[in-house]
Amino acid sequence: MTPFTILTGVAAPLPLANVDTDKIIPARFLKTIKRTGLGVHLFDTLRYDETGAERPEFVLNQPAYRHAEILVAHENFGCGSSREHAPWALLDFGIRCVIAPDFADIFHNNCFKNGILPVRLPREVCDQLIEDSKLGGNARITVDLERQVVVRPDGTEVHFEIDAFRKNSLLHGLDDIGQTLQHAPAIDGFESREKTEKSWMPAISVG
Repeated sequence: MTPFTILTGVAAPLPLANVDTDKIIPARFLKTIKRTGLGVHLFDTLRYDETGAERPEFVLNQPAYRHAEILVAHENFGCGSSREHAPWALLDFGIRCVIAPDFADIFHNNCFKNGILPVRLPREVCDQLIEDSKLGGNARITVDLERQVVVRPDGTEVHFEIDAFRKNSLLHGLDDIGQTLQHAPAIDGFESREKTEKSWMPAISVG
């Protein structure tokens, strides 16, 4: 998993509340277990019309935001089903940080597992960032995870809270497997002792 330290980039404004996971990635695209290739279907019903043509009014179809790395939205982002494809689609598009007043719990947890930083900030601050982001590439936002601040284009810093364990995992690019592998020496030692101390136990074959 790619570490998250400091991100400075274009933020796309999405002033919508209750954006559910089916809106983020419709169910018809959940046939794959691969984490790649889903970015093209991110917000599919918002980005494309019935013929598959882009809707020019949707933010991610506008030239200034086609390479946005930050998304700023309203309350209850990621509600609905628990599909992990939602953060996969965001990440595959290039979104590394989502800022909103709050998130659905399962989506919030899935973001951390996939290297996306979900930042909770008050609604009024999100509205300020949305206004900032309307300037497109002329107004970049910085998210500093180590210092736990979002820096607006005018230099104003806004502090955010984050769980210490999750912060450490993102800073070092550790997903669940990575966390487990940190204990590889202890696991190997345990297995070695088990083989020695319980040599009387028959080996279990698999397959």
